[in-house]
Amino acid sequence: MASQELDALLAAAAACAVTVALTPVVGRVARHFGLLDEPRDRGLSQRMTPLLGGLAIFAGVVVAMLVWLPMDATYRSILVGATIITLVWATDDIIDLHPALKLAGQVAAVTVPVANGVRVSDFTLPFVHRVDLGDLGAPLTIVGMVLIINVVNFSDGVDGLAAGVCAIAASSFAVIAFDLDKADAAILAAIIAGAALGFLVHNFHPASVFMGDCGSNLLGLLLGAIIVEGSLKTNALIALIGPLVVLAVPFLDTCFVVAERLKYRRPVYRGDSNHFHHRFHRIGFSQRRTVLYLYGWTLTMAGVAVALRFIPYSDSGGNLHAGWALLMGALLLFAIGTSAYLVYVLEIVKLRRLRSWQLRRTDPDTSEHDIDAAVEQELETGEFTALS
Repeated sequence: MASQELDALLAAAAACAVTVALTPVVGRVARHFGLLDEPRDRGLSQRMTPLLGGLAIFAGVVVAMLVWLPMDATYRSILVGATIITLVWATDDIIDLHPALKLAGQVAAVTVPVANGVRVSDFTLPFVHRVDLGDLGAPLTIVGMVLIINVVNFSDGVDGLAAGVCAIAASSFAVIAFDLDKADAAILAAIIAGAALGFLVHNFHPASVFMGDCGSNLLGLLLGAIIVEGSLKTNALIALIGPLVVLAVPFLDTCFVVAERLKYRRPVYRGDSNHFHHRFHRIGFSQRRTVLYLYGWTLTMAGVAVALRFIPYSDSGGNLHAGWALLMGALLLFAIGTSAYLVYVLEIVKLRRLRSWQLRRTDPDTSEHDIDAAVEQELETGEFTALS
């Protein structure tokens, strides 16, 4: 094993160990000061749970970064940005800041690394080739990183979901970054994966502590940084497509939620119960089953992104290699089919109402028990009658 890959594994292990050790300590401190997440209508937690677990993730990341990464302007600025966003959102976890202040904190945290070179100046589009952003590079990078932060934050709504999804995504980015000769970015990705997995030890259902907004925002900022440093700063096709595929699940979730809020003219920043994990819960999935389905979906998309980099489906001139291209096409179709099926299942929040109308139109004496039995059978077998 090359020394850089070994460094990545050691850094990930160190971040994991520190996070595992400190998470219960942070949880006890949070409980002592009454910093607890209370069960809410839009939440799936049924008990008071300590917040601020993101501080343990932050500690794990800091320790590993200081040991295994060069503290040059780039990585020093990422660390400063991580510190800012952790402090701002830890404050929000305690006293609930105004949405404008929270957004300002995200922008301030992102601006530090962007001002120190963590930004995209150009990228490659299929069939268009190189696109030079010029002076727009910095502001667009800020917007993009803030978007990623909020996408991760939106996904943090059920035990273990954000930590697990971020661990899968960061692991994928580490593999891709190493192949693109971005060793430092790959090590940072491995550190993020290790810290997320360390936190997951205490956060998988039933969670003993929540990461809070300070944790989800921190992970979002760090993922944004490695996407820029480890992927977008190359001319490879995977540079632009990879992050979109790896983070397809949280991106889709965010799009669904934002579209729903805009449709009913609700503030985009106001939480609700229309996320994917809420939809799974409403159709009868347990928290663990919900999370495992979303892990599997994320793993599928991440696997496709990695395959795009490693399967030789075309040469440098863009000519396809038939056998490999067919394999890549089959993987893409599988990922698309999986996504379409799961989105279809998630729309079954409307299933009971539709089935009630359909069954009673056929037989007015249909009982509530018959309707429940029909819905349960369809969910169990995965075979749905057309919703028309």
